Amino acid sequence: MSRVWPLPVRGEPFQRADADSIRRMEAIGAATACAKLHSMGVTRTAVQGPTALETGSRVVGSALTLQFMPQREDVASGLGQEYVERDTALWAVLETVQPGDVLVVQAWGSNFTGCFGDMLVRYFKRRGGAGIVVDGRIRDAARVRELGVPIWCTGTTPHYASQTDLFPWAYDVPVAAGGVLCLPGDVVVADDDGAVIVPAGKAQELIQDAEDHEDWESFSRMRLEQGARLSDYYPLSPNSRAEYEQWRDNQAKLPAR
Repeated sequence: MSRVWPLPVRGEPFQRADADSIRRMEAIGAATACAKLHSMGVTRTAVQGPTALETGSRVVGSALTLQFMPQREDVASGLGQEYVERDTALWAVLETVQPGDVLVVQAWGSNFTGCFGDMLVRYFKRRGGAGIVVDGRIRDAARVRELGVPIWCTGTTPHYASQTDLFPWAYDVPVAAGGVLCLPGDVVVADDDGAVIVPAGKAQELIQDAEDHEDWESFSRMRLEQGARLSDYYPLSPNSRAEYEQWRDNQAKLPAR
């Protein structure tokens, strides 16, 4: 596209998260994932800015990445709208979408960049994409909502993707979304609390720790509803931990329904 710098830029091949990890992580909320990663020493995982376009949205999937960069007229600009954009990383990344992918987009929190609209989200869905987390805005909001694709964004705008200050630059590269580093193949957990990036190398450790956490929180909720004291059951004390483990063992012995 550009004689100054060849576009679009594509990163190195990467490995997606395995299906079993994704399946097991579906029971883990964004808040639990964020807290557990923090205790594991990974402290910047919560994507700041984007919120769920539709309340109640949830997605877990392997990260596919897209990077917008500032426009510079001698390299790339938005003149020509879709006729220029269709030769960019924005169109190219959609051709690589696999079922279950979550597209994570670096858009610098721009209020003037409609990174995705009806047609692109429609194509993303047709290819099996699971959700989109974009550190920027979308357009065609009414039609996009009708498609039912879970999306986290900073809002809506009438602008198309390269209309003002940014240009689709690269895909399959590391991106910064809401101040958080996301590498291709990381795991995305997003719900009403926001989006969390789980480093691929930490996924198994997180799953093992979080599954126990989710179980004992279920036990604690039950005991609080029964009138127990908060300080005894959240978090678990040594005594209530022993009680929980007995409850968990008894649950495991119950016949499957």
